[in-house]
Amino acid sequence: MSQRSKKVEKDVNASTANKLLVICIDRDNDVGEKTGIHTPVIGRDACIEAAQRLALEDPEDADSNSIFAAVKTYEDLISKGYKVEVITVAGVKDRGVQADEKILAETKKVLEVFPSNGAVIVSDGEDDESVIPVIQNVLPVVSVQRVVMKVSRSVEYSYAVFGKYLKMIAYDSKYSKFFLGVPGILLLIGGVATVFGYTAEIFAVLVSILGGAFLIRAFDIDRAWSSWSKPTPMGFIRIFTVVAGILLILSSVPAGISTVDSELIGSNSEFIDKISDKIIIGQFVTGALPILWIGMGAIFAGTLLSNWIGGIPRQISDILRIIVLVSLYPTIIQFANIMIFDESSFTLIPPLLGGLAVTLISATILFKKYRKHKEQEMVSD
Repeated sequence: MSQRSKKVEKDVNASTANKLLVICIDRDNDVGEKTGIHTPVIGRDACIEAAQRLALEDPEDADSNSIFAAVKTYEDLISKGYKVEVITVAGVKDRGVQADEKILAETKKVLEVFPSNGAVIVSDGEDDESVIPVIQNVLPVVSVQRVVMKVSRSVEYSYAVFGKYLKMIAYDSKYSKFFLGVPGILLLIGGVATVFGYTAEIFAVLVSILGGAFLIRAFDIDRAWSSWSKPTPMGFIRIFTVVAGILLILSSVPAGISTVDSELIGSNSEFIDKISDKIIIGQFVTGALPILWIGMGAIFAGTLLSNWIGGIPRQISDILRIIVLVSLYPTIIQFANIMIFDESSFTLIPPLLGGLAVTLISATILFKKYRKHKEQEMVSD
């Protein structure tokens, strides 16, 4: 015996799993259904015969290739000095629990004849490999080999990925409520409207619902609302300030309209001329701006307060948002004065520079404090 053969034999004997069972799994029992062969099929010759008969009955079935691959694995292990046996076990046509129980029973039956301390699993896909935990209850699995025909590799993987995403859409509430819920609502409303004869009007309703669903998902409005509406102090603060801010913002429109001179509104000029009139625009902005800014400030202040109470480290951006809002107020007021009183455009420069200076100084101070706070935390850690 050569030195190489002695080394291989020594390595095999030293291995913890030197008596292996090569198991080809056919979970849906194509072997039994199509050829009438009873499983388990034990031994090299018996497995080759089963694979040949299955290939003759159904040349497109991949299980015959799996059996041949199991036989090849068996021969490779034999050549390396392992004590090996090859078998084919099968479940039932409908898969499920009964199939797994049958595979487990057949594996135990083979182990009574050929006691092994390791298993090499050969399969043709994820479905067969789902039985591996069942086999591990009676025999350690030391290797798993998947057999995929080269011509169908992309189809096999595409099918598996497609099936996975279909399951996510159907059973994961995070996805099903949009991909199934929205179309379901549209179909339900469309069906009811058709029954009652509102086919002409329902199109606009369905398009509006679909557009609203797209907007909600695109801007994460549903997630934002769910985080705001949680029964916590931060959630209640956000709900109150957001609702109050939106109401104030909406009320700024009639406030701005009431500020406009009634003689300008009541003139006989065209609507386009009215909304493009500089004086009307200036008066509208002057009347709407205070309430509009208070509404936006309420929303920003609510966000700042809720983050501060919740300990969320975003106070710098929240404070800067409020500072920018305050700094822009004089500039916009001056813009309205220019529109009303026809002042020089250069009068915008002082409030603009002042607001910019306030913003830069505030940002510098806040970031210095934030950096100092971070350094203190690192030192304390």
